[in-house]
Amino acid sequence: MNNMEVHQSWWAMRQIGDKSGEWSFEEKIDRIHAAGFGGILGRLPAEADQSSWRTKLDEYKLRFGIEAFIHNLNEAEDYLSRAQYFGVDYINAQVASSFVTGEQGLSLLAGILDRASCSGIPFFIETHRGRITQDLLRTLEYVQQLPQMQLTIDLSHYVLAGEMYRNVETIDPYFDPLLKRTASIHGRISNGQQIQLDMNEAMRHPMLNHFTRWWEQGMRYWRESAAPNAFLPFVCEFGPPDYTITRYDNREFVETSDRWQAALQMKRFIEQIWNRI
Repeated sequence: MNNMEVHQSWWAMRQIGDKSGEWSFEEKIDRIHAAGFGGILGRLPAEADQSSWRTKLDEYKLRFGIEAFIHNLNEAEDYLSRAQYFGVDYINAQVASSFVTGEQGLSLLAGILDRASCSGIPFFIETHRGRITQDLLRTLEYVQQLPQMQLTIDLSHYVLAGEMYRNVETIDPYFDPLLKRTASIHGRISNGQQIQLDMNEAMRHPMLNHFTRWWEQGMRYWRESAAPNAFLPFVCEFGPPDYTITRYDNREFVETSDRWQAALQMKRFIEQIWNRI
C-alpha cells in the first residue's frame, strides 16, 4: 500500500531542548518516535556514530533518509556508496551550485541521476535556492529534459526568491510540472519575504492556502504514479537560526518560536490533508 510518512528533519533538531538544556541524541530520537514520526532526514552519520544511529533507528523501526550535498560525479558516487553501506531509505540531494547552468547543469544532473539509478536507493533532487535548482525557470527546463528526475518539493525557496505573495495563483502553471515529479515534500511556509514562518503565524497567513493547494496537488500526482508499496516522505523542516526568526535579548539571539511544537503542529496538519485526499 502506498502511503505518506511524516518524517522529522534532524537539522531542525539543532538547539532543541527545554529549560535544562538541549536534548541529548538519544532523547531527541526518543521524542521523535514518541510523537509518531515515521522517520528522520539527517546527515550520513560519521563512522564513529553509525552504531549508535543504527541501534536507535532499528529499535524504533524508523526510516532514515540523508541529505547529500553534491558538486560533481565523484561526490555523488561517494554518497551513494556510503549510503548503501549504512542502509538509508532515500537520498535528498542538493546539487551545487547556482552558477552551474545550461548544458553544464543538465550534464551534471544527468550523470548524477544515472549513477543513482544503479544504487537501488530512491534519489531526489531538492528544489533549493543557492543550488543548481535556484532558478525556477531553469529547473523547469531540467525537468522537461530529464524525465527520470524526481524532486523533493520545497517551494518555500521559490516563493522567497521570487517574492511570490501577490497574484500567487499565476504561479501554479510553473509549479505544476515540478509537482508532477513529487517524490518527497519539505514542510515549511514562506510569506515571500521570510523563508520560514512560525506555524502559529502560518496558520493565520494567506500563504497557508497556497502551500496547502500545492502540497495536495503534489500528493495526488505522487499517488497516481507511485510504485507498489512506495512511501512519500513529508519532512517537517523548521530550521534553526538563522532560518527561524530571532530577537536580540541580553546580548544573545533568542528564537521567537518553539520549533519542536511547530513540527508537531505541522505533522498534525499535513496528516489531515493526506487523509482528506
